[in-house]
Amino acid sequence: MVRDKVTALVGDILKRNGIDRPVDANADLVSQGVTSVDMVQLMLAIEAAFDITIPQSGITPENFRSVATITSLVNKLAPVEAAN
Repeated sequence: MVRDKVTALVGDILKRNGIDRPVDANADLVSQGVTSVDMVQLMLAIEAAFDITIPQSGITPENFRSVATITSLVNKLAPVEAAN
């Protein structure tokens, strides 16, 4: 499931920053401790995990605000088989 993969990727980044807590799908990632550098790493991890390329127009703060918004973006871009 897309949301589970996105949650795991965000959790990995938070753990690298010494933050070990559950990731709420609707929580603002910046307020959870995700930095701008982490966002770049997260974007690259999302592209690799789902075999997609996020277009320049998709790289916005709104699309990377939370697990839920990232999941929505991936669902728009990912082939159905990549989401499973």
